[in-house]
Amino acid sequence: MKQATVAAVDLGASGGRVMTGRVGDGTLRLEEVHRFGNEPVRVLGTLHWDILRLYADVLDGLRAAARAADLASIGIDSWGVDYGLLGPGGALLGNPVHYRDGRTDGVAAEVAGRIGAAELYAVTGIQNCRSTRSTSSPRRRGPGSWTGRSPCCSSRICWPTGSPARSARS
Repeated sequence: MKQATVAAVDLGASGGRVMTGRVGDGTLRLEEVHRFGNEPVRVLGTLHWDILRLYADVLDGLRAAARAADLASIGIDSWGVDYGLLGPGGALLGNPVHYRDGRTDGVAAEVAGRIGAAELYAVTGIQNCRSTRSTSSPRRRGPGSWTGRSPCCSSRICWPTGSPARSARS
């Protein structure tokens, strides 16, 4: 069997790492090539992911992996409850807000009160808790301004890509 080396980026809430995996001849050999911390930053009272530092650390790790071997592929895994909005050209429009920021306190109950917890679950397929992003966009324009529409699309609830979410009944 031909051997191949792949890189894996693992982004967690408190740290990240880049690993290489060499597979072939019935074996898998894993090696950590880069590890880094992940600390949110507070800017003007809002808790954000330090996205530029995370990006630099991911690139440093991938460079280290590429120096160690010819990579066949790269995979990235993250917890994935937060998001960044992208403009038409693909540029990040702002620093992603951290899920532990207090801006969404009470929003889940507000949304559930307007459309119902069962409908919210039917549309998003995720549990109703503070760390999920299905209820983060209503407060993007400020407390109390939710109109039942997300600012990113015409649906009540949207995926982070801006595509309308559909319930099982749609």
